[in-house]
Amino acid sequence: MSSLPLCFPPYLHFALDFMGCLRAGKWEISASLYRMREVDLGCGKALLIKEGGEFYAMGHKCPHYGAPLVKGVLSKGRVRCPWHGACFNIGTGDIEDFPGLDSLPRFQVKIEKEKVYIRASKQALQTQRRTKMMAKCISLSNYNLSSTNVLIIGAGAAGLVCAETLRQEGFSDRIVMCTMDRHLPYDRPKLSKSMDSHPEQIALRPKEFFRTYDIEVLTEMQAAAVDIKNKTAVFKDGFKMEYNKLLIATGNTPKALSCKGKEVENVFNIRTPEDANRVVKLATSKNVVIVGASFLGMEVAAYLTERAHSVSVVELEEVPFKKFFGERVGRAVMKMFESHRVKFYMQTEVSELREQEGKLKEVVLKSGKVLRADVCVVGIGAVPATGFLKQSGINIDSKGFIVVNKMMQTNIPGVFAAGDAVTFPLALRNNKKVNVPHWQMAHMHGRIAALNMLAHGTEISTVPYLWTAMFGKSIRYAGHGEGFDDVVIQGDLDELKFVAFYTKRGPRRWLWCGRTAPCTESWRSDEVVAVASMNYDPIVSKVAEVLAAGRAIRKRDVETGDMSWLTGKGS
Repeated sequence: MSSLPLCFPPYLHFALDFMGCLRAGKWEISASLYRMREVDLGCGKALLIKEGGEFYAMGHKCPHYGAPLVKGVLSKGRVRCPWHGACFNIGTGDIEDFPGLDSLPRFQVKIEKEKVYIRASKQALQTQRRTKMMAKCISLSNYNLSSTNVLIIGAGAAGLVCAETLRQEGFSDRIVMCTMDRHLPYDRPKLSKSMDSHPEQIALRPKEFFRTYDIEVLTEMQAAAVDIKNKTAVFKDGFKMEYNKLLIATGNTPKALSCKGKEVENVFNIRTPEDANRVVKLATSKNVVIVGASFLGMEVAAYLTERAHSVSVVELEEVPFKKFFGERVGRAVMKMFESHRVKFYMQTEVSELREQEGKLKEVVLKSGKVLRADVCVVGIGAVPATGFLKQSGINIDSKGFIVVNKMMQTNIPGVFAAGDAVTFPLALRNNKKVNVPHWQMAHMHGRIAALNMLAHGTEISTVPYLWTAMFGKSIRYAGHGEGFDDVVIQGDLDELKFVAFYTKRGPRRWLWCGRTAPCTESWRSDEVVAVASMNYDPIVSKVAEVLAAGRAIRKRDVETGDMSWLTGKGS
């Protein structure tokens, strides 16, 4: 292979002898790198892709957290990030599945005399991200302060992606977002993973972005009611705003302890950057008790281990994450935490919080154990923040979730809902109504809602994808394993290098014998409904692509260790 990077401002050119590469078999480095290559243009790198006999070039890093896309998965015209599952169209560079807000820069490719030439701007190579073209509001002067075309209640990922998608699709009327927070939209998952981050550091977009694209954000605004007849939202301070289209994306509210002494100082739910910052400050060289081995609880425990004098976790279950990851994976995670001096008190709960001079001093467990505690963080789950909708006429289920269809529409015309507060039909599980409180899913909900506000008729079909980070290690997860029947594990749990397949028994299927009635013999197909892995990238992204294509993964395929189904040879 010969290459010659030349800098001719403002563009860079790269020549690759691709025929020599093909003869040497270098395009088939491994199954995961097949047809993708990271190339250095001198002033930056690009991802060069060959698919269907065509060459494409675009940014080589995922704009979300900077993952190297060459280690991701290429399938049917898109690349999936190996870390968090975001997908990018190889022809346009546009983001097609989330998380993240930006797309990739796309570079010109030309083939001459058995060489591939890439033409790219130096700026695009250095930024490795591209914000889609957006419209602006052309009629702000026609609105009074208390009316808008689109009102978005909630300014998390779902609300922001909805607003941005509307502008990307050319929507030029007024958009108003309202949030209880003091801040513009920020990266909420970082609150438990990087607890000392300031709001500006984790902001999803800078202030200038909202001004540039005429997306108005009203902070510290709590919705109190929605009047669907008059298309009006009423806020706690009495302010009212009329709307034409409404998106409800209020997320959830953390559950609080109900034990004696719950009002004691230094007991926290991590809801805002201020909460996280305060916990870090108070926990330094002190005793910390985490109530709840949830994702939030375990991430907080991991983050505080090197800062606090002691960290203890109290949990009702036998092992952490038992219902989500299964007992064996849960025990492996628990062992990792114990090796970092975290103490667990399982199958018990808090009976009392004791104080001294108004501040937390001890946590008393129902088992009788008394833990020294200067700080307590509560991570025992959450409930949908939908109480203000009870008298609205908007359909809410028995658990408080807003019920929507595949287009994120509620039962009320013009009213949509998205994010953690909804239950929606999941294509992966035969359109079963589910609640999936994942960061990635909130992004997609927001996009689908925006497209259908514009009458595009787009249905949601994404595969859920999530991750958790603890002690510098990540567990990645794709699918929806709720109610799984069995877990098939490949790899080594003790070495924390494994992949876990979650299987569920399908409906009973009768075997026909050629007569008018089925035989009495029947069988059930056990299929993979979710996968989790640690130190096994990009296996979760590969499985996500298989599931997204509608292909079934059978239990017997993963039990044998045969991964042929990943390359399209399976069922």
